[in-house]
Amino acid sequence: MLRQGGGRPVAWLGAALSIGAAAYALCSMPDHPRSLWFAPLGVICAGNVVVFWLFTRAAFDDSFRPTPWHGAWWLLLVVCSQTASFGIDVAANWPIAAALRLVPVAFVLLAVVQTVTGWRGDLVERRRRLRLFVLAAVVLHTAVSATIDISIGPDHVPPAVHLLNAAALSLIAAVIAVVLLQADLAGFLAEPVQPAPATEAIREEPPAEPVDPAMLGELERLMSVERLYRREGLTIGDLAAKLGLPEHRLRRVINRGLGFRNFNEYLNSHRLADARQALADPTQRDVPILTIALDAGFQSLSPFNRAFKADTGMTPTEFRRQAGGAGCG
Repeated sequence: MLRQGGGRPVAWLGAALSIGAAAYALCSMPDHPRSLWFAPLGVICAGNVVVFWLFTRAAFDDSFRPTPWHGAWWLLLVVCSQTASFGIDVAANWPIAAALRLVPVAFVLLAVVQTVTGWRGDLVERRRRLRLFVLAAVVLHTAVSATIDISIGPDHVPPAVHLLNAAALSLIAAVIAVVLLQADLAGFLAEPVQPAPATEAIREEPPAEPVDPAMLGELERLMSVERLYRREGLTIGDLAAKLGLPEHRLRRVINRGLGFRNFNEYLNSHRLADARQALADPTQRDVPILTIALDAGFQSLSPFNRAFKADTGMTPTEFRRQAGGAGCG
């Protein structure tokens, strides 16, 4: 993954997650040596839940980039987990004991939220299937672990159960690794491509069935003529119903035919083009930028400003001034 990923966060976080699962398997061995050689493995195990959360963010959000704050969360969890080695009685310090139990659960919940968020608008089929696997694996593993803790207590778990738990986590990490490796040619690790006109199809992989040019043409008509992107709350289901297509076929059309990986990204491309045209129009120089943003389909000014700056490298006001339509902002 490191070799094929080209330094992208989803690649090195996926590799780190796999290494963490392997470390957990070693730490779960009955009567494993408590020597200094195993200390790094304990550190890796302690912070692996943060790595899992960051992996879901990198895998399911193309715009995510790790920051030093994310590393600080990992370090904080590792330090808290190693309090016993500093001579602190964890059992006698209930805040630390509670944190060690609840913080990992919180990161797992954050990972689940990240996995579910944007599922409907995800246009990459392999990534949608990975979302389903991650969600099912987390829910099943958490349910089994909670049942064991409640029935026999966390301090009385037999070594065989620890080994089974380690094997399950290793299997989850292995499946994720294989999916990422197999998806290399499918564009899972690829940078999001720039949209192309319907006549210039960009595909992430050779499709199982060709994208119908008539579908692309009708989709373009709905966007450019009827301007459906302006409709508040437009979903991919609404657009599929308008075209008389199942949702999965529409996802394939937009993803393989136009190169988009996310439905909101597709809508915003039309909204931003609409806004750029309005901002460059001298006859609309006195129209407030907020009005232009709302007319284009954005719900408020802040997300419009962020999307516009990311798309053009300029603020809407700067773009209007450069286009010669300086006026009310």
